[in-house]
Amino acid sequence: MNTLVIVLIAAVVLVAAYLLYGRWLAKKWGIDPKAQTPAVKYNDGKDYVPTNGWTVFSHQFSSIAGAGPVTGAIQAAAFGWLPVLLWVLLGGVFFGAVTDFGALYASVKNDGKSMGVLIEKYIGKTGRKLFLLFCWLFTLLVIAAFADMVAGTFNAYTVKDGVSVLADAANTNGCAGTISIMFMVFAVIFGLIQKKFNLSGWKEAVVGLLCVVASFAIGMHFPLILSKDAWSYITFVYIFFAAVLPMWLLKQPRDYMTTFMFIGMIAGAVIGLLVAHPTMNLPVFTGFTNEKLGTLFPILFVTVACGAVSGFHS
Repeated sequence: MNTLVIVLIAAVVLVAAYLLYGRWLAKKWGIDPKAQTPAVKYNDGKDYVPTNGWTVFSHQFSSIAGAGPVTGAIQAAAFGWLPVLLWVLLGGVFFGAVTDFGALYASVKNDGKSMGVLIEKYIGKTGRKLFLLFCWLFTLLVIAAFADMVAGTFNAYTVKDGVSVLADAANTNGCAGTISIMFMVFAVIFGLIQKKFNLSGWKEAVVGLLCVVASFAIGMHFPLILSKDAWSYITFVYIFFAAVLPMWLLKQPRDYMTTFMFIGMIAGAVIGLLVAHPTMNLPVFTGFTNEKLGTLFPILFVTVACGAVSGFHS
């Protein structure tokens, strides 16, 4: 089957769900687009910071494009591409999107409080403790898995005959690592510039694009040839600073810059589909059991969690 047809069908479903189901939910919940948000009401320059819509969109959009939605869908495709497509569309529209939409709106309606505080308010302290314990354990697993994935991607060494030697892709991996580090450095610089000059519109876009280009320009010429262990330490140092630094200083400018890359990649993929019209070579459906993965239920719903039941943000 032509992949362009599949993409068009998926796009129509998602756009229709946004326009029809999304608006129905907004009306049902009584959302007022003119209402004052907690960021404006309690603006303190730290936890509550008014931010333009494009930057907020970039922050949320960037959080979608992790490795999970890609690797999970590839693994689950062992059952065929149709079950994966149906679960991504139905799960994303009726479970994931509603989860995130509801969580964000609940926070906005309760002075920007986090889910833990809201659970304590409406369910009780025990519910809050159980929820936070689950979040803590789940976060440990996610951080460990993705830190290992990142370190493995940037690793410049491989083992041959029991000896650690430079990999064939050592320079490429090293460049990717340097680009990532410089990306964070320029994100902080971008955040400081944004904070001082309150950029918006095309000025903000130009500065953001310059920071992206500078990150690649420096990274391509100065590869960091390091082992997987070294990259693991660097990754955890970054995680620490990402957790403690103000949102406006690192994460928002980082996600704003990242969005330009994502939009570019999506545009490139769309152009490729329009020009090449590649054919889907995977089978539509292989059965309810796979000899390596097991049964369709629950494996499909475990491997394709990000982007479906766990929320669009994942």
